[in-house]
Amino acid sequence: MSILPYAFVLLAAVLWGTVGTTQTFLTDGINPLTVAMMRSAVGGGTLLIIATLMRKIKFRHWAWKYTFFAALSMALFQPLFFSSVRLTGVAIGTVVTIGSSPVFAGLIDWLYFKNKPTRTWGVATLLAIVGCVLLFVNKGEATINPIGIAMALCAGTAFAIYTHVSKALMEKEEAMPAVAMTFSISALLLCPISLIYGIEWVGQGANWLPLAFMGVFGTSIAYLLFLTGLQKISSSSAVTLSLGEPLTATILGVFLVGEYLSVTSWFGVAMLLGGILVITFGGRVKKVNKILAT
Repeated sequence: MSILPYAFVLLAAVLWGTVGTTQTFLTDGINPLTVAMMRSAVGGGTLLIIATLMRKIKFRHWAWKYTFFAALSMALFQPLFFSSVRLTGVAIGTVVTIGSSPVFAGLIDWLYFKNKPTRTWGVATLLAIVGCVLLFVNKGEATINPIGIAMALCAGTAFAIYTHVSKALMEKEEAMPAVAMTFSISALLLCPISLIYGIEWVGQGANWLPLAFMGVFGTSIAYLLFLTGLQKISSSSAVTLSLGEPLTATILGVFLVGEYLSVTSWFGVAMLLGGILVITFGGRVKKVNKILAT
């Protein structure tokens, strides 16, 4: 199998990892849920206009069921994740959400789709999860809040479901219109919650460039790459590769924002990177060894 699909998913994770740093350029006091809604609206809406002009969307024969569940999964993921972070702190909320997502993806793949997890996936996921724990162990205030933990687990499940549903959607629709429809609907689902917190900040010129970057690069292009790669690799492997997001966010935080990383956190970075390398090259090495053995 070509390494290109893995590279596409990893590049998508890198683009997702830029969103946190980009948000620091927005004006202070903006609720993260309104940012998530506008990010989805800009990213999905931009592609929806393009896809409509190119006549890529056949509304009458569209795979509405898969699209709705993909949009619902993304709309649930963001409020659940942000709520868990508020209740448990950045460290615990991020570790439980991001660390649980590959596990849930693997379980869904195994129990529902009858695809038994490979040893390569197991080793890569274990390395990535341990690395994620080490990376965030000294960040934020750790608060063991049962409701927050439950929300983080639900957020991890939501992203895993999104990945599996999107893989099924890719069998019926092209990547660009699929991203356009999914995130446009997701933005509509998030709109009522966002209006409660207010979206007046969108009218401030200083916020336009960061929002455009998050919408176009962090959503449109990122999810185009993710779904394109997802067509060729398993959902569980794609979710494990998505752990490149916190890795990117951490590195950008160190070099652009001036954040400090302890020795333990740097070990976490190394293990996360190791997990990504294992999932990317593990299958190819096994294939080469099999060929050489014959």
